[in-house]
Amino acid sequence: MINTNKLKGRMREKEITQAQAASFLGIAQPTFNQKVNNIRTMDLNEAEKLCLLLEIEDNEFGRYFFA
Repeated sequence: MINTNKLKGRMREKEITQAQAASFLGIAQPTFNQKVNNIRTMDLNEAEKLCLLLEIEDNEFGRYFFA
């Protein structure tokens, strides 16, 4: 499960909206919202791309994507 609060906090820090993140991942904004809120699963490829966008270091990956 995604650590929703931590991920959303990082998005606020980087001033990235859900719409921007969804566009970066090539998915619809409602789909991104469902993934961030653990309604739908986020695949590894999407998580890795999101790390690039949000500048999340490799050693921080688990804190964001394994709640």
